[in-house]
Amino acid sequence: MKLYYHPASTASRPVLLFAAESGIELDLKLVDIFKGEHMQPAYRALNPNALVPMLEDGDFRLTESSAILKYLADKIDSPLYPKGLQQRARVNERMDWFNTQLSRDYCFGLVFAQLLPHHKRRSDEAQAGTVQWGQERSKVWLQVLNDHILGPGHNYVCGDAISIADHFGAGLLTLGEVIGCDFAAYPYVQGWLARIKALKSWKSVNATLDGVTAAHKGESFVTV
Repeated sequence: MKLYYHPASTASRPVLLFAAESGIELDLKLVDIFKGEHMQPAYRALNPNALVPMLEDGDFRLTESSAILKYLADKIDSPLYPKGLQQRARVNERMDWFNTQLSRDYCFGLVFAQLLPHHKRRSDEAQAGTVQWGQERSKVWLQVLNDHILGPGHNYVCGDAISIADHFGAGLLTLGEVIGCDFAAYPYVQGWLARIKALKSWKSVNATLDGVTAAHKGESFVTV
């Protein structure tokens, strides 16, 4: 199987982490998003979305990080994507929650709007409003994650057992560390992230993102 990816990509890192932790061998094909390679005709012919990651398994192509995680987990019959109807529904629910509620306001409204030039708004007023809204809504979702999804009784987002929802969610949350988010107001979120970061493959998978974070150290951002 081939995975088209970039090591700093928020969507690529969860797939890389799950594959590394599960012993899945992937033929990694780097798509340099910093140089715009994902926008070039050669890649867009494979993936019209012009995004990473994309998985190729023979003549089957699959996009979207969440879908790729589920596909790989099913392919190896991983317990991290349980077969039971309600247990699997809970994993799907959590992944959808991360991919919609949190990602919309936190990744796009707060982080990308400050970090990536092509996500910044055209006027200072619009930019300030977008970031303020992103910050306010991110706080709401992080409180839900801290108090209700995790809380004192759950080590992971679906209960006491790790799942692909944890791989996925941790990839999104740690994006905010680039702009200085430390989640100090959310102790259960901090504890959960510490557990995911203790996975043996975390450090190697996230080395590029750590470098990006270091490069922005000392800059001023609006955070949560």
